[in-house]
Amino acid sequence: MSEQIDREQYLIQEQPYYRPVANEVAMYEAAYDARMPVMLKGPTGCGKSRFVEYMAWKLGKPLITVACNEDMTASDLVGRFLLDINGTKWQDGPLTVAARIGAICYLDEVVEARQDTTVVIHPLTDHRRNLPLEKKGELVQAHPDFQIVISYNPGYQSLMKDLKQSTKQRFGALDFDYPSAEIETEIVAHEGRVDKAVAEKLVQVAQRSRNLKGHGLDEGMSTRLLVYAAQLIGQGIDPESACRMALVRPLTDDPDMRDTLDAAVGTYF
Repeated sequence: MSEQIDREQYLIQEQPYYRPVANEVAMYEAAYDARMPVMLKGPTGCGKSRFVEYMAWKLGKPLITVACNEDMTASDLVGRFLLDINGTKWQDGPLTVAARIGAICYLDEVVEARQDTTVVIHPLTDHRRNLPLEKKGELVQAHPDFQIVISYNPGYQSLMKDLKQSTKQRFGALDFDYPSAEIETEIVAHEGRVDKAVAEKLVQVAQRSRNLKGHGLDEGMSTRLLVYAAQLIGQGIDPESACRMALVRPLTDDPDMRDTLDAAVGTYF
């Protein structure tokens, strides 16, 4: 019963909104049928995490998400011994839980984790499909339903922050990007609960900012930020103020770049 309870708490109960852009749904389903590890590559806020949630819901599989960071250790993923009043007890980490119960384990922004941490996933991403718990002296054989999915933003690649080839070549990869203006307008209107005309203007502002990537901006405005701006407008905030708060201010602290982006907002609103 405990395994059933564990699986239930990680199931996505309601259908997440996801608007397919190409054939990514069919490609992922085929990869899952083969239990192929999958890597999602694309800029921040373009829908990678929402896609994984949607696919977990569609397939009826539990989903365990780990937000990776540079302080994450292998023990954070795999598990550790903890002290309590009865002595020590082992507590599984999220990767181990996923392998035991047959969940999709999603490592979000995996490149943020140290390379010596990410190597612990290697035995789960080839024919072995197992996870050695060296501290516990146990070899966990992955449940038949288990799959591992990772995401990262190639725009932030550097010598210090990139995946090893020995890790990359264990995954099939799907490229994500901001959708076409028409589809992005549809997404922003639906998620932000604004009419199409407002959503179109927000998308036009975002496209202006994306043209500045590499020319003063590290990243353009994400679809996620457009939804935030739309939600503020839906709450009665005037569009220019909503755009400043949700689109321009999070993106840059450079005064000249802020002026440029504020002018772009003023052009459309």
